[in-house]
Amino acid sequence: MSQAFAAFNAGSSSIKFSVFQAEHGSLALACHGQIENIDTHPHFVANNREGNLLCEKHIGSDKPYENVLAMMIAWLEDNLRPNKLMAVGHRVVHGGNLFHEPVHVTPEVLKQLEELVPLAPLHQPHSILMMRTLAALHPDLPQVACFDTSFHMSNSRLSRRYALPPEFEQQGIMRYGFHGLSYQHIADELPKLEARAGGKVVVAHLGSGASMCAIKGGKSVASTMGFSTLDGLPMGTRCGALDPGVLFYLLREKHWSLDDLEDLLYHGSGLAGMSGLGTDMRKILASPEQRAREAVELYCYRIARELGSMAAALGGLDVLVFTGGIGEHAKEVRAEVCRQAEWLGVELEVAANEAGAQLISKAGGKVAVWVLPANEEIVIARQAQILHAQGA
Repeated sequence: MSQAFAAFNAGSSSIKFSVFQAEHGSLALACHGQIENIDTHPHFVANNREGNLLCEKHIGSDKPYENVLAMMIAWLEDNLRPNKLMAVGHRVVHGGNLFHEPVHVTPEVLKQLEELVPLAPLHQPHSILMMRTLAALHPDLPQVACFDTSFHMSNSRLSRRYALPPEFEQQGIMRYGFHGLSYQHIADELPKLEARAGGKVVVAHLGSGASMCAIKGGKSVASTMGFSTLDGLPMGTRCGALDPGVLFYLLREKHWSLDDLEDLLYHGSGLAGMSGLGTDMRKILASPEQRAREAVELYCYRIARELGSMAAALGGLDVLVFTGGIGEHAKEVRAEVCRQAEWLGVELEVAANEAGAQLISKAGGKVAVWVLPANEEIVIARQAQILHAQGA
């Protein structure tokens, strides 16, 4: 009987899952899927590792979270037989200064995570609800919390500080950085592909959320995201870095409410707000509208500018990696960012980029440019496996 480990990612109205089986000393994907519309009409879909449909069904909406989790765990356990689900790992956006590495989920850990909700109000509550509900339904199933912030704990104090009096840092107001599970995956995979992976690496995680990370020796040096997931690059619906004076102006002069301001920054800005076409980069790129073209131009400009910042933190650049939905699939974005980064030694191989190759830089160039798929799930499953083995 083989062991299996699951990775869960809870959203406001959905749960994504991937299950991995221990095979020949490593983990291999067994199945993956999601449950959508949890609060209204829960819809469950599961596929095998080849992408073939295994199950699709609608779930009753009474006590949606309890029903959804009970059904999902029952299906997973039945589908995995004779293999056994040993532990579940959860993506948790914020670990604050409390959690520098994955931890077993306990009542005390859940209490500490509740205290961090104000730091990630749109993400943290859903992870906590899922862990609490699963603990009530399956108290004997080990759970592991895996943090998006942990990877950036290696950043220097200078990189993590704001130019505020020291008492603010003591209150936890500092740069944390996010998307750490994605960056950990790239840091794990890149040495298998790139001889210079131990050098100066910048990874651009471009998706509905977007950030960049400077990595040296497999460790985070700097990130474009800071105290919250609003900082840095423009994203699907988030504005990215913004002069705080704009907030004062809207609050004081235009009499905006805090709720309206929060909605603007989290849901009404970014690619969707600039283009007026939503968050799908394919649709934005295909649009002839000037507003859409300008959205792409600003998006690429900000990525290229932050690339210079990340290279400065590293003292140079050896490897550039694109990952995430836009990073992996928007060849136009990659091409424009690389064009603007030629001063750093980036030389794009146009044909390779057009073909969607993994390596898209010219042979023998100063900077190797890779396109690698994001896979936070395998990192979560590995961390769950390691902690389960330590606790066994």
